[in-house]
Amino acid sequence: MIQAASQNGTQRTRHAMREERTEVLVVGAGPVGLLTAILLAEAGIEVRIIDREERTAARSYACALHPRSLKLLEGMGLAAPVLEAGRRLETIAFYDGAARQAEVKLSQLGGAFPFMVILPQNAFESLLEQRLRQLGAMVNWNHRFADLQNDAETVVATLEELGATATGYIVPHWETVVKRQFPVRARFLVGADGYGSLVRQRLGIEHNRVAGPEFFAAYEFEPEEKVEDEVRVVLDPSTTNVLWPLPANKYRWTFQVLKSEMASEFPEKERRGVRFAEKIVDERIRQYVQKVAKQRAPWFSAGVKAITWCTEVVFEHRVVRQFGQDHCWLAGDAAHQTGPVGVQSMNVGMSEAATLADALRRILRDKAPLSLLETCNRQWQDEWRRLLGLTGGLKPRNETSPWVAERRARILSCLPASHEDLARLAGQLRLDL
Repeated sequence: MIQAASQNGTQRTRHAMREERTEVLVVGAGPVGLLTAILLAEAGIEVRIIDREERTAARSYACALHPRSLKLLEGMGLAAPVLEAGRRLETIAFYDGAARQAEVKLSQLGGAFPFMVILPQNAFESLLEQRLRQLGAMVNWNHRFADLQNDAETVVATLEELGATATGYIVPHWETVVKRQFPVRARFLVGADGYGSLVRQRLGIEHNRVAGPEFFAAYEFEPEEKVEDEVRVVLDPSTTNVLWPLPANKYRWTFQVLKSEMASEFPEKERRGVRFAEKIVDERIRQYVQKVAKQRAPWFSAGVKAITWCTEVVFEHRVVRQFGQDHCWLAGDAAHQTGPVGVQSMNVGMSEAATLADALRRILRDKAPLSLLETCNRQWQDEWRRLLGLTGGLKPRNETSPWVAERRARILSCLPASHEDLARLAGQLRLDL
């Protein structure tokens, strides 16, 4: 529950009238928002970044970085620590039940990083935040975006500084409160505030939804035996599932959950509700993962020793009708989403951050026209039309295997690539983009 903190009218008036200023305000301190802020700071742009959370991601939900993203990070001096913290993977194998049907190898892409890297998202975000601090900027945690107003040259964002207060007499608990509300005037605002982006909502920008929603259950676990060092995607007739190798000899099964299964079989809700019987519930979840893995991937013989974490996630295939307007622009999940396997939304969002930061630098420092941002919008729209299959999708050749040809629409979002790398990986499957 969120409520306004009590304070006298004089204090409210004083806070409301104090207008703060910056050149660029970034809303959201996930990977895309942090990367945007770093690139702006490196270019000598005054940047302020806010996030409603208390710190970077507390959970170690793993993310995958594409070769293109690793190249971008190299230019910022971050590739080496990312490689140290993560696990390199070169092969993505496609299965249908027990049968291995196809594979793609990132090693064939060449370049400095012919692989992708899996690492915990909190570790990645911590590296980005540390780099931002080195540049003399820092995240304003516990700050929430509330509203915005555009004028001819700037945007005024209303922000809320959040705090916590204890309520209850017998059993106290903490509630989030608004300590103060204040305006920030910026030349530009970047909304990198994720799937439910409030920036997008305030701008009134709608989505083009291609498919979804699709429901997935993710389980990180310790295996009883070693698993092959590759990503394995199971595309059976009705579900998409993936086994991810993670750092520290852990793995993650991500199962697509059909609506018919959701009410009775997915045990995450049970875990949330039964705190006093964790061992019993964890064993029930372990048995569930083992059972579903055997059903959908009969080749899975490593076993599940212990569940370390699980969650539910929902994905849609969608992109905004425009990435922004005037002095307000979107990047990352605030603007788009696709299936979870190829991790395309975050990685392409990082490319968008780089393009956007460069465009803002040119506008703010080199007096480039504001229309440069509309050029970016057209480029991003073109890329997402390809990624979502709106330009015809992957096209089979005469020599394409029937299994790959039949599932080519689902394979598109499973390829860990974008731009020219996407066509090159698709070519390994005898598919054209």
